[in-house]
Amino acid sequence: MNELVLLGDEAVALGAIHAGVSGCFGYPGTPSTEILEYIIDTVEHSGGPVAQWCANEKTAYETALGVSFAGKRALVTMKHVGLNVAADPFMNSSLCQIKGGLVCVVADDPSMHSSQGEQDTRFYADFAMVPLFEPVNQQEAYEMMAEAFEVSEKWQVPVILRMVTRLSHSRAHITTVTAPRNENILEKGSPADWMLLPALARKNYAKMIDKQDDLVSWSNAWERNTLKLNPARKDLAIITSGLGRNYFDENLADYTAACGEKGLPSILHVAGMPLPLDKIRALADTAETILVIEEGMPFIEKQLRGLIPGKNRVTGKFTGELPRAGELNPDTVRAALGLPVKKTILDSVSVPELPARPPQLCKGCPHHDSYTSLNKAVEILNTKEGKVSTVVTADIGCYALGAVAPLKAIETIVCMGASIGMARGAAEAGYKYAFGVIGDSTFLHSGITGLVDAVSTKTPVTIIILDNSIVAMTGCQPTMLPSSQLEQIVLGVGVEKEHLRIVDAKPNLVEDNTKVILEEAEYRGVSVIIMVRECLEAARLRKKKEAIANG
Repeated sequence: MNELVLLGDEAVALGAIHAGVSGCFGYPGTPSTEILEYIIDTVEHSGGPVAQWCANEKTAYETALGVSFAGKRALVTMKHVGLNVAADPFMNSSLCQIKGGLVCVVADDPSMHSSQGEQDTRFYADFAMVPLFEPVNQQEAYEMMAEAFEVSEKWQVPVILRMVTRLSHSRAHITTVTAPRNENILEKGSPADWMLLPALARKNYAKMIDKQDDLVSWSNAWERNTLKLNPARKDLAIITSGLGRNYFDENLADYTAACGEKGLPSILHVAGMPLPLDKIRALADTAETILVIEEGMPFIEKQLRGLIPGKNRVTGKFTGELPRAGELNPDTVRAALGLPVKKTILDSVSVPELPARPPQLCKGCPHHDSYTSLNKAVEILNTKEGKVSTVVTADIGCYALGAVAPLKAIETIVCMGASIGMARGAAEAGYKYAFGVIGDSTFLHSGITGLVDAVSTKTPVTIIILDNSIVAMTGCQPTMLPSSQLEQIVLGVGVEKEHLRIVDAKPNLVEDNTKVILEEAEYRGVSVIIMVRECLEAARLRKKKEAIANG
């Protein structure tokens, strides 16, 4: 037995290692990044499974599928919107008869701390009809990894483990069990179970449907889905899931005192899916109203309306007892339980209103110089045309901060790779000068195909690749290919050599780079400008490693 203090993400990573995972793959995205970082660091220092970053979540999931087909346990990690990218292989893999256990860890981001949406991964698990585990704390995150692999192999299905920001990025004491890595035998799956030709896919779909009753039976019997009944309470029953259980427990002493002689209501904690239907129905038989306390979207609350239609009044986020958007916290749950607001020291102290501190690009960031050149070019073009004739679409990355003051250089941020397609669409709609701004890692992630489309239609767009040599936004992970290969890729998809411009993004070259942007904007076809300068943080880390290597 070992005792450690770990982030939730690190607990997941260690749990996977101790469960005998053989291959670990992912794409960095907050709040999931630290899972694979921890495994990679462990492998570098003491050996272990294969652990690799991939170009995007889709390729990561497909690589993990290959490990599973070969008979080994595989882990794939991503944030919630990353599952959108991996949705094609994920949904189809539910029809494969999984060989080596396959666990997909998805970190959701309620309150959108670093994301463009609050989407809830439980809807994906329900859509694919696969099990989902949802830990309450770091200890469960560690322990559930082994359980998830076992469930995956027993029923030959992929399994999701759902994390959320508050759990991923908080530390707690955990107890681990050190055991020899359980390496699976290298033995391929049956081709008939893995080739989704229509005739075979139909059979596999029927198998997946047949598994549902067994999975529900497992969920009903699973000891982590805990049910405590109090038939004496006819007015209220409570369902918790995920961190909702923590916030309920933080108010438990006060709530118990408030309940008095009638005692606590019946309580069901849902630790995973499929939903434990027998336990839900047993809970519903005890009370008229069910309050659902769940982190994320009102998934369980919505499901209950179909599982127990008209039988009970279901309350929670839909009905306003809990806020529909953002994270839960002890105070919001306290209000839903009908408890008075808990006074704090801040209630008796006057705190002045502090000025807002929105995030900014780092001082000296190369993106600042690139955007300054672009802003100058946009101003000149609009003045020349006598109207707004420009569109500047951008993408996901730290360069998204070009949207805020003082730069205010970009107009759209939607999803990974969207900048190129949206610039093309704006040009097709009639805007004379359409610019798509994308980072080097994002370009490799999902920008190449958009560039292929633009080249195939000869659309007049100017694509600006901000090449800072690193995945800066998520903590300076390496890009999948070095900067020097971007030129070969751009030329390889058909951009004309004379309209591929590579410039240095430096303060003393702002005016020169403005001229380059103006020249390429006038070209009535696809032009690409790669603006190159190493991220300051990446340079600091590189120099530190070099110093250590040199003694």
